[in-house]
Amino acid sequence: MSITAGSRPGGSHPPAAVEEPTAAVAAATAKGRAPRRAGKAGKVPWRIRLRRDRTLILMTLPVIVLLLLFNYVPLLGNVVAFQNYDPYVSSNGITAIFHSPWVGVEQFARMLDDPLFWSATKNTLVLFVLQLVLFFPVPIALALVINSVIRPRVRAVAQAIMYLPHFFSWVLVVTVFQQILGGAGIIAQTLERHGWSGFDLMTDAGLFKFLVIAQAVWKDAGWGIIVFLAALAAVSTDLYEAAAMDGAGRRRRMWHVTLPALRPVIALLLVLRVGDALSVGFEQFLLQRAAVGAGASEVLDTYVWNMGIQNGDFSYAAAVGLVKGVIGVCLVLGANKFAHLLGEQGVYKK
Repeated sequence: MSITAGSRPGGSHPPAAVEEPTAAVAAATAKGRAPRRAGKAGKVPWRIRLRRDRTLILMTLPVIVLLLLFNYVPLLGNVVAFQNYDPYVSSNGITAIFHSPWVGVEQFARMLDDPLFWSATKNTLVLFVLQLVLFFPVPIALALVINSVIRPRVRAVAQAIMYLPHFFSWVLVVTVFQQILGGAGIIAQTLERHGWSGFDLMTDAGLFKFLVIAQAVWKDAGWGIIVFLAALAAVSTDLYEAAAMDGAGRRRRMWHVTLPALRPVIALLLVLRVGDALSVGFEQFLLQRAAVGAGASEVLDTYVWNMGIQNGDFSYAAAVGLVKGVIGVCLVLGANKFAHLLGEQGVYKK
């Protein structure tokens, strides 16, 4: 009767059945590839994942349906930008798309020759640059100031006061500014009572760009504060303590700890803001259009509304909106690529 290697005295030699798989694994590793069984390890079949995550899928299903219904299905209507669309050529507006004549790129050529389009584009780009320079840094600065407040109650009150205008409608915001800066507002009446001539900033076309920036800051800066404060809450206090032990003052800690922690969030919001470069607002400008005139308040959003809804030129308005959307997508991709070059994630990873 033969004796196996595992039964030899001393037990120093492993069984031959164990040596063979070990040698195969070592050979596969030496050739630069993992064993076949190890490559499939940890992969869960899709049926098991579907059964495991069915609750989350059911929760997100209504959101997906709404997104498809209101954001992707309307994209099919951009086909009217290549037509001379007439909603009255058929019994309803949807079937009228199939009966309207095709005109190719005629609407786009007309857009390039329209001086009103270029005037609206100029106003849009100027307002975007001003918002990027004057409005975008404000939530960051306010978040840093609030974060430096030691007392939690004072911090919570300041945060609530700054965030409250975000829930106001633009009608209310414009009304508040009218009561303060208008010709019959508080400031104008106070100046008149003291012998000074009154003023009306709400009808000054030259200062309208700065007026809308001030309105946007008052209304939406609080929302940005929430985002940046959430990013600051994730910063470990050990970093501040280590910097303080190294002799860093408050400014040094803000420069070397706080701002680097905010940099990913700043990059993400900047990419999204650049993507909305041609969407500076609609309701805010439409409400004040009569006070300052179309020359100062006409942007691409109001221009599309005026040409499509007011004048009934749906094909031309669709062409302008399509160009605006394509440029916005290109700006998002370009800004996100620039964020990747700076070492940030941006909207999506590489």
